[in-house]
Amino acid sequence: MVSSVQRRKKGLGLADVLVTVVIAVVFGVVYRIWGPVYDLIKITGLQTEQLSYGMWFIAATVAFLVIRKPGVALVAEIAAAVVEMILGSSYALESLTYGILQGLGAEIVFALFLYRRYSLGVTCLAGLGAGAASLLMDAVRGYLVDLVAWNLTLYIVFRLISSLVITGIFAYYLVKALEATGVTQLVRRSSAEDYKALD
Repeated sequence: MVSSVQRRKKGLGLADVLVTVVIAVVFGVVYRIWGPVYDLIKITGLQTEQLSYGMWFIAATVAFLVIRKPGVALVAEIAAAVVEMILGSSYALESLTYGILQGLGAEIVFALFLYRRYSLGVTCLAGLGAGAASLLMDAVRGYLVDLVAWNLTLYIVFRLISSLVITGIFAYYLVKALEATGVTQLVRRSSAEDYKALD
């Protein structure tokens, strides 16, 4: 009989892909709704909208914590960005380019822990990884050029706080809440995997 560790090394199965797509669709809708909310907060000034930015890469951490396989964080974030685009995001193709980089930022962190750590700390680091990737994309797009030092500092600090709180802490406890309902156990059973609950 093949062990669960060996099965995990085979990569994503059909059930994993389907669950990832479902998570991506849900968060793609959230991302689409989040755009106008973000723009509304922007009116307040002082970069306060950055405190909500982490919502745009939460699909990566939630999907990984549920499925716990290599590639899931990246695939979920890309798929969610595609759904956001299809629903008419005002950010158009930019949503996809950001989705790729943000998903990669989270994926790299999970890879550094060999996809075997699902703690709050690792999830927070993955959130920060996605946030850092989004900042890199902002720099490439030239969004940071005209910001004076104090404004740039607020921009970066608020973005990273949002990444830590929303993409890290909130995502972690959201999945823990799902575990309490038994939903994640059903998903993992369909994937023929044996998992312990989140720490």
